[in-house]
Amino acid sequence: MTEVSSLTGRLLVATPALADPNFDRAVVLLLDHDEEGSLGVVLNRPTPVDVGDILEGWADLTGEPGVVFQGGPVQLDSALGVAVIPGEASGERAPLGWRRVHGAIGLVDLEAPPELLASAVGSLRIFAGYAGWGPGQLEDELVDGAWYVVESEPGDVSSPWPERLWREVLRRQRSELAMVATYPDDPSLN
Repeated sequence: MTEVSSLTGRLLVATPALADPNFDRAVVLLLDHDEEGSLGVVLNRPTPVDVGDILEGWADLTGEPGVVFQGGPVQLDSALGVAVIPGEASGERAPLGWRRVHGAIGLVDLEAPPELLASAVGSLRIFAGYAGWGPGQLEDELVDGAWYVVESEPGDVSSPWPERLWREVLRRQRSELAMVATYPDDPSLN
């Protein structure tokens, strides 16, 4: 088997050619990527469910919109918390209940008392489910041109306008990739 270069902490941005409706114009933050597979959450799929309806104690720590996001098509009955802890990139000690994924972005232990993280959290998102790929599956999709791989920014996790995130992430790229942001929702109407 060939060695897998980790994409943990990077974004997968769905190409317009990606035919899977689960990932139409999706922006996925990769939380784990190694030779055993990949796991991420879709950052731009808000649901109508308020965080307080499911995880009351965490509702006050979530940003706008304060709803649960559909993290992907796998295990929709499970919850993942992703938080940005300002200053963590500079090497400060990580707070209890938070595990660094990349830079200031990390996973929250939703079984921990929210008070443990309340003073440290800059932003928090709650996801129902996740996106997952088996060994080599994501690499095959990348070769097939299903995804653009770009750097993440801490603000991507908590964008107050998730419906704009696909275009915003593409626009900030310093290449011809920025032009893809203008791709019409329905090219047949052009």
